[in-house]
Amino acid sequence: MIARLKAVRTAAVRITLAPVLVRLGVFLVTFAGLLLSYPVQMLQGPTLGALAVVAVAPALSPHRFWPSFAALVTVAGWVLATDLHGRPIALWRLLTVAALLYLAHTVTALAALLPYDAAVDPDLIVRWLTRAGVVVLATSVLGVLLVELARVGGDGTGRIPVTIAGLLVVTGLTAMLAWLLRRR
Repeated sequence: MIARLKAVRTAAVRITLAPVLVRLGVFLVTFAGLLLSYPVQMLQGPTLGALAVVAVAPALSPHRFWPSFAALVTVAGWVLATDLHGRPIALWRLLTVAALLYLAHTVTALAALLPYDAAVDPDLIVRWLTRAGVVVLATSVLGVLLVELARVGGDGTGRIPVTIAGLLVVTGLTAMLAWLLRRR
């Protein structure tokens, strides 16, 4: 027990700013996603505290199961808000929650790679966030285009081509990732 306390003390003395800021980013993005996904009626008292704890967990331990747990709690909040509380599905909210989930995932991955005492070039973080921003922007544009394509058939017939297009995109991305993995 004493050895662990000494290790914690040594780590606390050696902490650098960049990994702390990345972990703060993990907390902020995760907490924003949770707040946006849950119904407003539930964001009071102990529920808000529990959501804060869920957002802190991946920031403190990004290489464990906490990031997946936080994503599942976010999705559960979305389902709870839309199904049980009857909140209509707004495109802006859907895209924002999806973007925050992705950003939480990618920033948590960066936090998992950085030890607390890492000397990090700020360009690394900027490049990482720029790539994440490009992915979020491209996905949002594609999502809006697919939603508009679904509205082309006013009687709901546009959903079948959109579903097929989405399946083709997912299949293509999976094939590309498999090819990149084999190339290594």
